Amino acid sequence: ALVEDDQLKATITLNMVRNHSVYVLPAINDLFTKVGWQPSDVDRIVVAKGPGSYTGVRIAVTTAKTLAMTLGKDLVGVSSLKVIAANVPPITNQLIIPFMDARRGNVFAGGYQYQNGQLTNVIPEQHIGYRQLIEAVINRGQSGYLVGELTKKISAEGVKLPDNIQLLPQTYALPSTYQLARLGEQAAAVGDIDDFVPNYLRMTEAEVNWLKQHPGKHSDANYVQEV
Repeated sequence: ALVEDDQLKATITLNMVRNHSVYVLPAINDLFTKVGWQPSDVDRIVVAKGPGSYTGVRIAVTTAKTLAMTLGKDLVGVSSLKVIAANVPPITNQLIIPFMDARRGNVFAGGYQYQNGQLTNVIPEQHIGYRQLIEAVINRGQSGYLVGELTKKISAEGVKLPDNIQLLPQTYALPSTYQLARLGEQAAAVGDIDDFVPNYLRMTEAEVNWLKQHPGKHSDANYVQEV
């Protein structure tokens, strides 16, 4: 999306699971062409930094870093879960629980709430079993909204929602680049663009295998530097 003074100028949404690298740059170029802007006209580049698909997040962050570096612009990273939570209008102070299918009955999830008009993280984002997530929400005893796609694998868990927790329609689960831009306008820019990395909320398969092959190492070690 291209946004100016909180006004959406143009946006493109492609809801596909593959070929991110094929479509992302042509889509960006098409936006600039339609609006009549040059890339140098923007003030900052905002990207959803994860969690999510490893490949999708890597491509998004790499593209954003490259644009910010080559154009000399600010780079801002925003939680992908917070972007989904922002789809819920700030007309309620109820708990908002954005989630994404992380496979094998697990989800990426967190909790947000509007406080003084600002979307605030009140439950740390985490990689957690869907059943455990719902149990944790029930234990809070707080009414709220689940925002995400209830895939077949998650539905197979057979978890029944309590009466005070409502699953919003799937249209709320589609990330909005307009909301991403609005959140990015309020957030602080990255200090060092080169050091900016995605937030996967879990180790990659390569990291897990590497730790198995290197006993004594820790999961919080810098995998790239070690390699």
